[in-house]
Amino acid sequence: MAEPTHPRPVAPDELGFETILYEKALPRATITLNRPDRLNAFDFRMLREIARACEDASWDDDVRVVVVTGAGRAFCVGADLKSWSEEYLGNPREYWKWFGAFKDMHDRLREIGKPTLARINGIAVGGGNELQMACDLAVMVDDAFIRHVGLEHGSVPAGGATQWLPVFVGDRRAREIILMCEEIPAARAAEWGLVNWVVPAAALDARVDEVVEKLASKLPQTTRYAKQQLNWWRDISWHETVGHARDWLAMSMLGDEAQEAVKAFLDRKGGS
Repeated sequence: MAEPTHPRPVAPDELGFETILYEKALPRATITLNRPDRLNAFDFRMLREIARACEDASWDDDVRVVVVTGAGRAFCVGADLKSWSEEYLGNPREYWKWFGAFKDMHDRLREIGKPTLARINGIAVGGGNELQMACDLAVMVDDAFIRHVGLEHGSVPAGGATQWLPVFVGDRRAREIILMCEEIPAARAAEWGLVNWVVPAAALDARVDEVVEKLASKLPQTTRYAKQQLNWWRDISWHETVGHARDWLAMSMLGDEAQEAVKAFLDRKGGS
């Protein structure tokens, strides 16, 4: 990924992405998380590539809407616990750097300056739900679910969930989602306001096309400022907490609780 010399977009194939697919079919750009064998779990490179794709889309005046989705049977299951175990457990300095990339990805997406739509093609777990919440709107397949499991794996979901779930679903439901670690089926996610629309898999692309068409018809500069105003609640909760979360979570990588939980999870999964 060569550094740009000016804030100008380039053709997607010039960016050399390895963990995402980035496509432009104007007026939309599509970012597809492309680690289906890992259920599109984030590794460091993926976080950096999503951020760079968002930067490019923000610079392309012909892109009016950005769609975020996943390859395979999952939307995203959050952090790759295998890489955590190998690189970050017991190593708070490296985790702090990883979380910096996670934060930058969120900021680039949230501040992209044009409408974003999550195309939730499968399960959205942990950071995957935080990713879809960072988008403006969301369409979800009816056989998927949303879930947070950080309290079972030694990680507080403070990369968006603790900040934004109370805004999305209210305080009591936010606490239920985070503290109970139970699956939230698609229909309930829509009822609670976690997503906008739930459709059968066969109707997913048609609904996405419909939403993209309507969003792309709006005035771009006016839409950008409306989005900036709408982001106020998200931004204030995010910026007031995420720096502290970054440091606390980094130090938690030294603790027995996180190390034992991640290792137990990987043992159950056969180390995968």
